[in-house]
Amino acid sequence: MRARDEAQARLVRTDERIEGLRRERADEPADDEHDPDGPTLSSEWTMARAQREVVESAISEIDAALERVAAGDYGRCTRCGRQIPAARLEARPAASLCLDCAASVGS
Repeated sequence: MRARDEAQARLVRTDERIEGLRRERADEPADDEHDPDGPTLSSEWTMARAQREVVESAISEIDAALERVAAGDYGRCTRCGRQIPAARLEARPAASLCLDCAASVGS
């Protein structure tokens, strides 16, 4: 699936960025918080780790959708069993909840 391949590529790029930051942090003095030239290594590290979590979550959602396809349940709400509207699946192909259930759980 193309979406999963793209997410996996984003994960690889994010991991490469994290590794680069790890090397920079090892080479830099501990006090980068007062650098007037841009974001600190600490803030970049935090953003990269958060991005990694977002990409991992996307991959998990895609994998779950692929499992629903294999089981013949794709397009059905995993909470109430109703059909998920085609427009929602077009916008969010990995959607597991219909609009009503998503609204009730805050998705």
